[in-house]
Amino acid sequence: MKKCTNAAVLVVIFLLSSFLALSQTEYKTHQVKEGETLTSIAKLYQVTPYAILQQNTEIKNSDAIKPNTILVIPVGGLVQAPVNANKDLNPKGQKESVITEPIGFKKHKVKRRETKYGICKKYNITEEQLKRYNKELYAKELDKGMVLQIPQYPKIELPDERELDMETYIVQPKETRWSIAHKYGITVDSLTSLNPSLSKGNSYLAAGQELFLPRPKGDSLREQTVVIYESFTVPKAMGLFRISQNYGISVDSVMNLNPEIKEIGGLKEGMVLRLPKQNAASKTVNTDNYIFYEVKPKQNIFRLTQNLNISRDSLFALNPALENGLKAGMVLKLPKVKESNLEVKNALVLDKINLLDSINVENKPNLLFLLPFRIPDIQFTNPQKAIAQVEKLGGVSYAAGIYTGAMVALDSIKKLGVSVDVAVLDTRRNLTHLQNTLNNVELQKIDAIIGPIDPNLLDEVAVRAAKFNIPVVAPIAARGKVSHENVFYTRPDQAVLRDKLLTYLKGKHTTENIVVIADWKHKEEKDSILAMFPTARPAKMAKDGSLHLIDFQAMLSEREENWVFVETDQANLISSVTSILNASIGNIEEGDNIKVKMFTTDYNRAFEEEEINKPHLSNLNFTFPSYFKAADSNGFVRAYQRKYGHEPDRLAVRGFDLTFDILLKLAYRKNLFKAEETVGETNYNGSSFNYKNDRITGYYNRATYLLQYEDLRIKEIN
Repeated sequence: MKKCTNAAVLVVIFLLSSFLALSQTEYKTHQVKEGETLTSIAKLYQVTPYAILQQNTEIKNSDAIKPNTILVIPVGGLVQAPVNANKDLNPKGQKESVITEPIGFKKHKVKRRETKYGICKKYNITEEQLKRYNKELYAKELDKGMVLQIPQYPKIELPDERELDMETYIVQPKETRWSIAHKYGITVDSLTSLNPSLSKGNSYLAAGQELFLPRPKGDSLREQTVVIYESFTVPKAMGLFRISQNYGISVDSVMNLNPEIKEIGGLKEGMVLRLPKQNAASKTVNTDNYIFYEVKPKQNIFRLTQNLNISRDSLFALNPALENGLKAGMVLKLPKVKESNLEVKNALVLDKINLLDSINVENKPNLLFLLPFRIPDIQFTNPQKAIAQVEKLGGVSYAAGIYTGAMVALDSIKKLGVSVDVAVLDTRRNLTHLQNTLNNVELQKIDAIIGPIDPNLLDEVAVRAAKFNIPVVAPIAARGKVSHENVFYTRPDQAVLRDKLLTYLKGKHTTENIVVIADWKHKEEKDSILAMFPTARPAKMAKDGSLHLIDFQAMLSEREENWVFVETDQANLISSVTSILNASIGNIEEGDNIKVKMFTTDYNRAFEEEEINKPHLSNLNFTFPSYFKAADSNGFVRAYQRKYGHEPDRLAVRGFDLTFDILLKLAYRKNLFKAEETVGETNYNGSSFNYKNDRITGYYNRATYLLQYEDLRIKEIN
């Protein structure tokens, strides 16, 4: 032990002598005490934290300050140690008041194994203050049973040390919590803790919003510049002047940063110097230029470079903080171009999560279904009349389909060991009835609400649920005048579906001849197609909505493949166009080589009417975007048949998919908002879900399919 102590003292003396040889500045040594920080020590000696770090090269950042560390403090000839009437500091390293006399005393009986340090910390006094009023402690140690006089001082309001090291930051457009956390070198959790006003239910930030953030480590004054250092190995035949020129600093600065140069008699080949890293011109750190990744526990650099598909050098160049080691919670920035090869949501790279393997059986989801069963409007005593009423009453068939599929989802999750509490209520599609019903529901106990399907009822439920931060899962597409940040819209809106097809075709397009047939209701669709394909031509439509046949046929090319978009909800127009196009397809035996493919960006019920010839659609390779695809004969279909005696319809498949998705996410994390931050796209029987948090307007599903008729079957294409 004595040898170790002597060695430590020798190191301190060596460092001190090196510094004194280089400068006229006066230095002191300081042994760090428990509870002291870099900032408190700097305030004690009236220097900046940066000055302390500069003279203690082995200390990389303020986190490396540990109790019993010996620091060299540059105090200079002009700056003396802090002047204070009683020259004392409390255990936190803060200056005591200038008041030297206590306002009273308190007795303390020493217990077994108590120490001076422990007593001082308990009463927030210094050891010198304790000895001053207990003179015997100058000569001997504490004894069990000894009665001490503890001086009591008036409480002085001291400025919060944290406030002195913090600054207000104004959020810029397109910045996220992850980009700001990366900029300040803190975790997202730390950012949230420092700013309690931030929503914990989502990651929303508004441009212009003020945040309370720590100033960069090693910089406690607003005027100072943050300097990041790097190691430089001296090559053969390179002198001090050349190094100073390369790094843009003076020779004296190189010497001051590396006092060992003078100690060993000059610069030597192979020496490792500490030099300021050059500030390369960088892009603004926001979602236009970068995506971000939050480091998880037990990850290493090699695995990160593999998973993120980036070289080690590139990763370190973008994230200099990695030179101090990889830590869980760090936010790393990555080039925007990497986005296409990674699972990214709201500019955050997600790890692939298998929800089935991530179930926590201790989570017990509590669901509430609000569906329009309209039970009082159905006469169950008359079966035939009841069937007619179900077909006539709006929403009843929808509710039945969603409900039956959801019940199979509940059976499936129970087999995985997850217990679920479920309540099912009838909305009757009546606002007054719904309001009265919800008055009797303890919403604060609910984890998620599925339904209702009516926009006006959805508004009522969303507002009530928002008071308890409860997610509302809407089976319908997003619509309505009111926005709700707690609503999950499970059905993608038309713009998302349209963009899916047009983006796909844009990547395939070469010399194809594009013609657009659109009725007056579908002007938006027509304009979107023409904007994406400037060479496309709209077909002329008659006032009655019919197609000018001769003009249309003249628009078809015999040399290039024809892409024909049909944008309408009129079954007769669809039937007419498909018949014309099918007849125009090249007949090899007759030497005709016209090639035609048919598309629509708005696949609606009109395309499923009986008058539409399905073989014609197949011949035309009819392609369209959809939020739903037919379910294969899988485990769900068999389970549904066993439970209900018939195959599930589209609504039942949808009910299973959206319910099972919500249950798995709640079994993973019993907070749907938090789960959505880390879970990417999920795929089920006929539906996929990939929600984008559109800030304060809710969560929108952007997962869609591209489907194509081929050989009288509908297949999914990539």
